[in-house]
Amino acid sequence: MAKCAICGKGAHFGHNVSHSNRKTNRMWKSNVKSVKALVNGAPKKMYVCTSCLKSGKVERA
Repeated sequence: MAKCAICGKGAHFGHNVSHSNRKTNRMWKSNVKSVKALVNGAPKKMYVCTSCLKSGKVERA
């Protein structure tokens, strides 16, 4: 699973809880995109979450 190169956001874990309150493991995946971003003036391909893209923390190439 990809992890955000800016904030480090990755997968989160928890339980599916049924109506009878039985718990099974599940995973929430972060909305991470593969993006060409400018790093030290040069374009580099990296994984960035959409919240970092939206907030302007990443300058796209």
